[in-house]
Amino acid sequence: MEAKTESVADKTSGDWNVLLKQFLAHIDVERGLAKSTVKAYAADIRKYLDWLARRGVNNLADVTSLDVEAYVAALDSAGESGRSKARRLASVHEFHKFALMQGVVSDDVSARVKAPKANEHLPDVLSVDEVARLLDAASMGGSDDPVVLRDKALLEFMYATGCRVSEAVGVDLNDIDTDERVVVLTGKGSKQRLVPLGKYAIDSVQRYVSLGRSQLESRAKDAKERRAMFLNKRGRRISRQSVWEVVKVAGERAHIDKPLHPHTLRHSFATHLIQGGADVRTVQELLGHASVTTTQIYTHVSPENLIETYLTAHPRAR
Repeated sequence: MEAKTESVADKTSGDWNVLLKQFLAHIDVERGLAKSTVKAYAADIRKYLDWLARRGVNNLADVTSLDVEAYVAALDSAGESGRSKARRLASVHEFHKFALMQGVVSDDVSARVKAPKANEHLPDVLSVDEVARLLDAASMGGSDDPVVLRDKALLEFMYATGCRVSEAVGVDLNDIDTDERVVVLTGKGSKQRLVPLGKYAIDSVQRYVSLGRSQLESRAKDAKERRAMFLNKRGRRISRQSVWEVVKVAGERAHIDKPLHPHTLRHSFATHLIQGGADVRTVQELLGHASVTTTQIYTHVSPENLIETYLTAHPRAR
Protein backbone atom coordinates (compact mmCIF):
# COMPACT_ATOMS: atom_id res chain seq x y z
CA MET A 1 0.00 0.00 0.00
CA GLU A 2 1.34 3.42 -0.92
CA ALA A 3 2.25 5.54 2.08
CA LYS A 4 0.43 8.83 2.50
CA THR A 5 2.65 11.79 1.63
CA GLU A 6 3.16 13.99 4.68
CA SER A 7 3.56 17.73 4.21
CA VAL A 8 6.01 19.87 6.15
CA ALA A 9 3.07 21.50 7.92
CA ASP A 10 1.86 18.07 9.10
CA LYS A 11 5.25 17.33 10.62
CA THR A 12 5.86 20.65 12.33
CA SER A 13 2.60 21.89 13.75
CA GLY A 14 -0.10 19.67 15.14
CA ASP A 15 -1.76 22.74 16.71
CA TRP A 16 -2.73 24.48 13.52
CA ASN A 17 -3.83 21.20 11.96
CA VAL A 18 -6.29 20.84 14.86
CA LEU A 19 -7.42 24.40 14.16
CA LEU A 20 -7.80 23.56 10.47
CA LYS A 21 -10.04 20.60 11.31
CA GLN A 22 -12.15 22.86 13.53
CA PHE A 23 -12.37 25.47 10.78
CA LEU A 24 -13.46 22.92 8.17
CA ALA A 25 -16.09 21.54 10.55
CA HIS A 26 -17.29 25.12 11.14
CA ILE A 27 -17.81 25.95 7.46
CA ASP A 28 -19.26 22.50 6.76
CA VAL A 29 -21.74 22.19 9.62
CA GLU A 30 -22.41 25.70 10.93
CA ARG A 31 -22.18 27.62 7.67
CA GLY A 32 -23.48 24.76 5.53
CA LEU A 33 -21.08 25.29 2.63
CA ALA A 34 -21.08 22.79 -0.22
CA LYS A 35 -18.76 19.79 0.12
CA SER A 36 -16.79 20.91 -2.92
CA THR A 37 -16.29 24.36 -1.36
CA VAL A 38 -15.10 22.84 1.93
CA LYS A 39 -12.67 20.65 -0.03
CA ALA A 40 -11.33 23.70 -1.90
CA TYR A 41 -10.83 25.60 1.38
CA ALA A 42 -8.96 22.62 2.83
CA ALA A 43 -6.62 22.39 -0.16
CA ASP A 44 -5.93 26.15 -0.18
CA ILE A 45 -5.20 26.39 3.53
CA ARG A 46 -3.02 23.27 3.62
CA LYS A 47 -0.97 24.77 0.79
CA TYR A 48 -0.61 27.99 2.81
CA LEU A 49 0.33 26.23 6.07
CA ASP A 50 2.85 24.04 4.28
CA TRP A 51 4.44 27.15 2.73
CA LEU A 52 4.65 28.82 6.16
CA ALA A 53 6.28 25.72 7.65
CA ARG A 54 8.89 25.63 4.89
CA ARG A 55 9.58 29.29 5.68
CA GLY A 56 10.22 28.31 9.30
CA VAL A 57 6.97 29.67 10.72
CA ASN A 58 5.37 26.94 12.83
CA ASN A 59 2.90 28.87 14.96
CA LEU A 60 -0.01 30.88 13.60
CA ALA A 61 0.53 33.53 16.27
CA ASP A 62 3.97 34.21 14.75
CA VAL A 63 2.60 34.94 11.28
CA THR A 64 2.84 38.57 10.18
CA SER A 65 1.20 40.48 7.37
CA LEU A 66 4.59 40.40 5.62
CA ASP A 67 4.41 36.60 5.62
CA VAL A 68 0.98 36.70 4.00
CA GLU A 69 2.21 39.21 1.41
CA ALA A 70 5.22 36.99 0.72
CA TYR A 71 2.90 34.03 0.23
CA VAL A 72 0.89 35.92 -2.38
CA ALA A 73 4.15 36.90 -4.10
CA ALA A 74 5.20 33.23 -4.09
CA LEU A 75 1.92 32.29 -5.77
CA ASP A 76 2.61 34.96 -8.37
CA SER A 77 6.13 33.60 -8.98
CA ALA A 78 4.63 30.13 -9.40
CA GLY A 79 2.57 31.49 -12.30
CA GLU A 80 -0.87 31.30 -10.68
CA SER A 81 -3.57 33.43 -12.27
CA GLY A 82 -4.97 36.52 -10.58
CA ARG A 83 -8.25 34.71 -10.02
CA SER A 84 -6.49 31.74 -8.42
CA LYS A 85 -4.41 33.99 -6.17
CA ALA A 86 -7.52 35.88 -5.09
CA ARG A 87 -9.30 32.64 -4.23
CA ARG A 88 -6.37 31.28 -2.22
CA LEU A 89 -6.02 34.56 -0.33
CA ALA A 90 -9.75 34.54 0.42
CA SER A 91 -9.27 31.11 2.03
CA VAL A 92 -6.35 32.46 4.06
CA HIS A 93 -8.49 35.42 5.18
CA GLU A 94 -11.25 33.12 6.39
CA PHE A 95 -8.80 30.89 8.26
CA HIS A 96 -7.13 33.82 10.06
CA LYS A 97 -10.52 35.31 10.86
CA PHE A 98 -11.58 32.00 12.39
CA ALA A 99 -8.33 31.80 14.39
CA LEU A 100 -9.05 35.27 15.80
CA MET A 101 -12.62 34.27 16.66
CA GLN A 102 -11.30 31.19 18.48
CA GLY A 103 -8.79 33.25 20.45
CA VAL A 104 -5.80 31.47 18.89
CA VAL A 105 -4.37 34.80 17.69
CA SER A 106 -4.89 38.36 18.92
CA ASP A 107 -4.89 39.98 15.48
CA ASP A 108 -5.96 39.05 11.97
CA VAL A 109 -2.75 39.92 10.13
CA SER A 110 -4.20 38.74 6.80
CA ALA A 111 -6.84 41.48 6.85
CA ARG A 112 -4.20 44.03 5.80
CA VAL A 113 -3.29 42.08 2.68
CA LYS A 114 -5.46 42.81 -0.33
CA ALA A 115 -6.12 40.37 -3.12
CA PRO A 116 -4.42 41.07 -6.45
CA LYS A 117 -6.84 42.29 -9.05
CA ALA A 118 -7.86 39.42 -11.29
CA ASN A 119 -8.10 39.92 -15.02
CA GLU A 120 -11.78 40.40 -15.68
CA HIS A 121 -13.12 38.22 -18.43
CA LEU A 122 -16.62 38.83 -19.69
CA PRO A 123 -18.72 35.66 -19.50
CA ASP A 124 -19.79 33.75 -22.59
CA VAL A 125 -23.22 35.09 -23.50
CA LEU A 126 -25.68 34.11 -26.22
CA SER A 127 -27.84 36.64 -28.01
CA VAL A 128 -31.62 36.37 -27.59
CA ASP A 129 -31.82 34.92 -31.10
CA GLU A 130 -29.15 32.32 -30.32
CA VAL A 131 -30.99 31.26 -27.17
CA ALA A 132 -34.18 30.86 -29.21
CA ARG A 133 -32.31 28.71 -31.74
CA LEU A 134 -30.81 26.59 -28.97
CA LEU A 135 -34.19 25.98 -27.34
CA ASP A 136 -35.84 25.22 -30.69
CA ALA A 137 -33.06 22.76 -31.51
CA ALA A 138 -33.68 20.93 -28.22
CA SER A 139 -37.34 20.34 -29.09
CA MET A 140 -36.47 18.40 -32.27
CA GLY A 141 -39.47 19.78 -34.13
CA GLY A 142 -41.94 19.04 -31.33
CA SER A 143 -41.07 15.37 -30.85
CA ASP A 144 -42.87 13.47 -28.06
CA ASP A 145 -39.81 11.34 -27.30
CA PRO A 146 -39.39 11.49 -23.48
CA VAL A 147 -35.69 12.42 -23.71
CA VAL A 148 -36.46 15.22 -26.15
CA LEU A 149 -39.26 16.49 -23.90
CA ARG A 150 -36.84 16.43 -20.96
CA ASP A 151 -34.10 18.25 -22.85
CA LYS A 152 -36.48 20.98 -23.97
CA ALA A 153 -37.90 21.40 -20.45
CA LEU A 154 -34.43 21.37 -18.88
CA LEU A 155 -33.00 24.09 -21.14
CA GLU A 156 -36.14 26.24 -20.92
CA PHE A 157 -35.99 25.88 -17.13
CA MET A 158 -32.31 26.84 -16.95
CA TYR A 159 -32.72 29.90 -19.14
CA ALA A 160 -35.92 30.98 -17.37
CA THR A 161 -34.37 30.80 -13.90
CA GLY A 162 -30.66 31.43 -14.49
CA CYS A 163 -29.97 28.52 -12.16
CA ARG A 164 -26.63 26.84 -11.62
CA VAL A 165 -26.26 23.35 -13.10
CA SER A 166 -26.21 21.89 -9.58
CA GLU A 167 -29.53 23.61 -8.87
CA ALA A 168 -31.11 22.21 -12.03
CA VAL A 169 -29.87 18.72 -11.15
CA GLY A 170 -31.17 19.03 -7.59
CA VAL A 171 -34.63 20.43 -8.30
CA ASP A 172 -37.52 18.20 -7.22
CA LEU A 173 -41.08 17.95 -8.52
CA ASN A 174 -42.52 19.62 -5.44
CA ASP A 175 -40.11 22.55 -5.76
CA ILE A 176 -42.09 23.86 -8.73
CA ASP A 177 -45.49 25.51 -8.35
CA THR A 178 -46.93 25.60 -11.87
CA ASP A 179 -50.02 27.56 -10.75
CA GLU A 180 -47.99 30.36 -9.18
CA ARG A 181 -45.24 29.94 -11.80
CA VAL A 182 -42.39 29.89 -9.30
CA VAL A 183 -39.67 27.46 -8.24
CA VAL A 184 -37.70 27.10 -5.04
CA LEU A 185 -34.01 26.70 -5.89
CA THR A 186 -31.47 25.42 -3.38
CA GLY A 187 -28.13 27.09 -3.98
CA LYS A 188 -24.72 27.32 -2.33
CA GLY A 189 -24.69 26.72 1.39
CA SER A 190 -28.18 25.15 1.11
CA LYS A 191 -29.65 28.65 0.80
CA GLN A 192 -33.05 28.70 -0.87
CA ARG A 193 -34.55 31.38 -3.06
CA LEU A 194 -37.83 31.80 -4.91
CA VAL A 195 -37.49 32.41 -8.65
CA PRO A 196 -40.30 33.08 -11.18
CA LEU A 197 -40.84 30.78 -14.15
CA GLY A 198 -41.96 32.22 -17.48
CA LYS A 199 -44.75 30.78 -19.63
CA TYR A 200 -42.41 29.00 -22.07
CA ALA A 201 -40.64 27.19 -19.23
CA ILE A 202 -43.89 26.29 -17.46
CA ASP A 203 -45.41 24.92 -20.68
CA SER A 204 -42.31 22.82 -21.42
CA VAL A 205 -42.07 21.49 -17.87
CA GLN A 206 -45.75 20.56 -17.79
CA ARG A 207 -45.50 18.80 -21.14
CA TYR A 208 -42.45 16.85 -19.99
CA VAL A 209 -44.07 15.87 -16.69
CA SER A 210 -47.34 14.77 -18.30
CA LEU A 211 -45.90 12.98 -21.36
CA GLY A 212 -42.26 12.11 -20.77
CA ARG A 213 -41.15 11.87 -17.16
CA SER A 214 -43.18 8.77 -16.27
CA GLN A 215 -41.66 6.94 -19.23
CA LEU A 216 -38.16 7.74 -18.02
CA GLU A 217 -39.06 6.84 -14.45
CA SER A 218 -40.32 3.41 -15.56
CA ARG A 219 -36.86 2.57 -16.93
CA ALA A 220 -35.34 2.42 -13.44
CA LYS A 221 -34.25 -1.14 -12.60
CA ASP A 222 -34.57 -0.66 -8.85
CA ALA A 223 -36.68 1.76 -6.77
CA LYS A 224 -38.48 4.44 -8.77
CA GLU A 225 -37.22 8.02 -8.58
CA ARG A 226 -40.28 9.83 -7.20
CA ARG A 227 -38.70 13.16 -6.28
CA ALA A 228 -36.34 14.40 -8.97
CA MET A 229 -37.75 16.60 -11.71
CA PHE A 230 -35.20 15.81 -14.41
CA LEU A 231 -34.35 12.15 -14.98
CA ASN A 232 -31.72 10.46 -17.13
CA LYS A 233 -32.35 7.75 -19.70
CA ARG A 234 -32.17 5.09 -16.97
CA GLY A 235 -34.81 6.70 -14.80
CA ARG A 236 -32.43 8.16 -12.20
CA ARG A 237 -31.81 11.81 -11.28
CA ILE A 238 -29.92 13.47 -14.11
CA SER A 239 -26.22 14.21 -13.51
CA ARG A 240 -24.20 17.38 -14.09
CA GLN A 241 -22.31 15.59 -16.88
CA SER A 242 -25.58 14.73 -18.62
CA VAL A 243 -26.70 18.38 -18.46
CA TRP A 244 -23.43 19.39 -20.13
CA GLU A 245 -24.14 16.87 -22.88
CA VAL A 246 -27.70 18.17 -23.39
CA VAL A 247 -26.39 21.73 -23.83
CA LYS A 248 -23.59 20.60 -26.15
CA VAL A 249 -25.84 18.55 -28.43
CA ALA A 250 -28.49 21.28 -28.66
CA GLY A 251 -25.78 23.81 -29.52
CA GLU A 252 -24.46 21.60 -32.31
CA ARG A 253 -27.95 21.20 -33.74
CA ALA A 254 -28.48 24.97 -33.56
CA HIS A 255 -25.09 25.59 -35.27
CA ILE A 256 -23.92 27.90 -32.48
CA ASP A 257 -20.17 28.32 -32.67
CA LYS A 258 -19.70 30.12 -29.34
CA PRO A 259 -18.36 28.28 -26.27
CA LEU A 260 -21.32 26.44 -24.76
CA HIS A 261 -21.73 25.04 -21.26
CA PRO A 262 -24.60 25.07 -18.74
CA HIS A 263 -23.39 28.35 -17.23
CA THR A 264 -23.77 29.99 -20.65
CA LEU A 265 -27.54 29.97 -20.09
CA ARG A 266 -27.06 31.48 -16.61
CA HIS A 267 -24.82 34.21 -18.03
CA SER A 268 -27.29 34.87 -20.84
CA PHE A 269 -30.22 35.00 -18.39
CA ALA A 270 -28.50 37.68 -16.29
CA THR A 271 -27.25 39.72 -19.24
CA HIS A 272 -30.62 39.72 -21.00
CA LEU A 273 -32.41 40.80 -17.80
CA ILE A 274 -30.07 43.75 -17.28
CA GLN A 275 -30.24 44.72 -20.94
CA GLY A 276 -34.03 44.59 -20.60
CA GLY A 277 -33.97 47.10 -17.75
CA ALA A 278 -33.73 44.94 -14.60
CA ASP A 279 -31.68 46.46 -11.79
CA VAL A 280 -28.54 44.74 -10.55
CA ARG A 281 -29.92 44.07 -7.06
CA THR A 282 -32.89 42.17 -8.49
CA VAL A 283 -30.64 40.09 -10.72
CA GLN A 284 -28.39 39.43 -7.72
CA GLU A 285 -31.35 37.96 -5.82
CA LEU A 286 -32.47 35.88 -8.78
CA LEU A 287 -28.97 34.46 -9.30
CA GLY A 288 -28.46 33.79 -5.60
CA HIS A 289 -25.23 35.80 -5.43
CA ALA A 290 -24.05 36.62 -1.92
CA SER A 291 -22.46 39.87 -3.13
CA VAL A 292 -23.67 42.35 -5.72
CA THR A 293 -20.04 42.66 -6.85
CA THR A 294 -20.32 39.22 -8.44
CA THR A 295 -23.42 40.29 -10.33
CA GLN A 296 -21.92 43.51 -11.67
CA ILE A 297 -19.94 41.67 -14.34
CA TYR A 298 -23.23 41.32 -16.21
CA THR A 299 -23.57 45.08 -16.53
CA HIS A 300 -21.07 45.09 -19.38
CA VAL A 301 -22.32 46.99 -22.40
CA SER A 302 -21.99 45.72 -25.95
CA PRO A 303 -20.40 48.12 -28.47
CA GLU A 304 -23.69 48.27 -30.38
CA ASN A 305 -25.68 49.27 -27.28
CA LEU A 306 -23.00 51.75 -26.25
CA ILE A 307 -23.13 53.53 -29.63
CA GLU A 308 -26.94 53.45 -29.71
CA THR A 309 -27.17 54.94 -26.22
CA TYR A 310 -24.61 57.62 -27.05
CA LEU A 311 -26.42 58.65 -30.23
CA THR A 312 -29.73 58.78 -28.39
CA ALA A 313 -28.57 60.52 -25.22
CA HIS A 314 -25.84 62.97 -26.19
CA PRO A 315 -27.26 66.40 -27.18
CA ARG A 316 -24.71 66.90 -29.97
CA ALA A 317 -24.32 63.34 -31.20
CA ARG A 318 -26.37 63.82 -34.36
